[in-house]
Amino acid sequence: MSDANDLQNLSKFDPFSESNVEERSGAGKVHVRVQQRAGRKCITTVEGIAEDLDLKKIVKAMKKNFSCNGAIVKNKDDGEVIQLSGDQRTNINDFLYGMEICTQGQVVLHGF
Repeated sequence: MSDANDLQNLSKFDPFSESNVEERSGAGKVHVRVQQRAGRKCITTVEGIAEDLDLKKIVKAMKKNFSCNGAIVKNKDDGEVIQLSGDQRTNINDFLYGMEICTQGQVVLHGF
């Protein structure tokens, strides 16, 4: 019979090992969500963008590129959240990578 250490379920696993590395490097997650409004209308929210960036300029560039309306909303729990009208999840993902605001693993798209 095989050794007890060879069994997969007995090996050491630290579920927080990757998150500790991300917290030390300062690479937080950027969450992109869609909230349903009345009827077919929806709002896209972006939270978790680094605090040292100028959110007003980012929102202005997103509004111009996506041809939509947008605003910065102050949330008690999450800090400042960007709200854009319409389903802009894929556009925001491409924008954040294209402008090098976030890396590939930082953006989390919710709702797909």
